[in-house]
Amino acid sequence: MATHTLGPTPATVHWGYLDAKIPPRLTVDSGDTVTIDTVSGGLADVGDTSIMLPHHREICEKLRPSPGPHILTGPVAVRGAEPGDTLEVRIKAMQLTVDWGWNLIRPLRGTLPEDYPEFRCRIIPIDRKAMTCKLPWGATIPLNPFFGILAVAPPPNYGPCTSVEPREFGGNLDNKEFIVGTSLYLPVFVPGANFSCGDGHAVQGDGEVCLTALETCLIGTFELVLHKKKLGMPRAVTPTHYITMGLDPDLDDAAKQALREMIRWLVEMKGWSSEEAYVFCSLACDLRVTQLVDGNKGIHAMVERKLLQ
Repeated sequence: MATHTLGPTPATVHWGYLDAKIPPRLTVDSGDTVTIDTVSGGLADVGDTSIMLPHHREICEKLRPSPGPHILTGPVAVRGAEPGDTLEVRIKAMQLTVDWGWNLIRPLRGTLPEDYPEFRCRIIPIDRKAMTCKLPWGATIPLNPFFGILAVAPPPNYGPCTSVEPREFGGNLDNKEFIVGTSLYLPVFVPGANFSCGDGHAVQGDGEVCLTALETCLIGTFELVLHKKKLGMPRAVTPTHYITMGLDPDLDDAAKQALREMIRWLVEMKGWSSEEAYVFCSLACDLRVTQLVDGNKGIHAMVERKLLQ
């Protein structure tokens, strides 16, 4: 299988949106590996352009975000992918590329906008050797890098979609469980699937409560594998867990969706009845809040893989 690279330039990124009409910047075969470099943050987010890598600065000078804030590298098309297929994104490696990250509090956004109404932007140093960051008030936090956005192109009838809201095509899932060794499965809506990624996070707590994680620049290496199988919502297999996603403005409805998806998956995998899977989930499935700040709130359902072996 071939290997490819795709770097972030004004010609290879799309800033703030996903759209079925964006042409692929690279085309690969199923089973190929592609290393994708991404950058994060505009001039208002980072503030100091002197700390940006040259290609990051060039993107910020030549492009403007609309309507969302995320700089996404891609899309990458997979030959033979058709609507109704599933794209498996195998996360092989991730690497931080800068020694800083940024975090925002924005008026009218976040989980507690009534408590924190003032705009705040912080640049936080990253120690890539120790894999930690130290907050200005003294706390040191171990890093756990992951991509906030992993997405295929949305259905064509949706038109341009903001990068903020995660949906059935993936997007701003903000799931910190998607570490190296994870396979994320995404339903395909356009020929080629058209995979994009970005929104690098150095570390994030479940909830992402103040609006952003520690946002940073990240390189990812992915093996893209096509499956001729229909899928309704994103699901993942991590090194330790099976994960399903629920996405809805109402957190209760997001939880119901994640649970129904897990029940459906257990029935497929084990041949259990729906009721048997429901009981199993009550005993052995954890429902966790993925994020509270992206319009469509996220719940992910987690089942340990060793329980199903």
